[in-house]
Amino acid sequence: MKGRERAELRSEAHHLDPKVHVGAGGLSAQLITSLDDALRTHELVKVRLGKNADVKAKDAAASLALATSSEVIQVIGHTATFYRENPDLKKGDVPPWRR
Repeated sequence: MKGRERAELRSEAHHLDPKVHVGAGGLSAQLITSLDDALRTHELVKVRLGKNADVKAKDAAASLALATSSEVIQVIGHTATFYRENPDLKKGDVPPWRR
């Protein structure tokens, strides 16, 4: 992904609320499934990482991106933003994260 595309997605994600929350269970299979479902329907998803997690936010984001075949757009504090294009969603319409 080019820098310009990443910057555009960062600006789009600014107003989004986290759809997935990482809690005491950590990076479990259920969490990965939840993130995968959110990426399939929304393409651009924020994830809130627990403050008490024993894994650094950037490391957790990299692991989640690898597990879901998505890209990390940014990590700020305990919040990571992911993007994965869904070819089944119609092109030219309003992006799914704006609906």
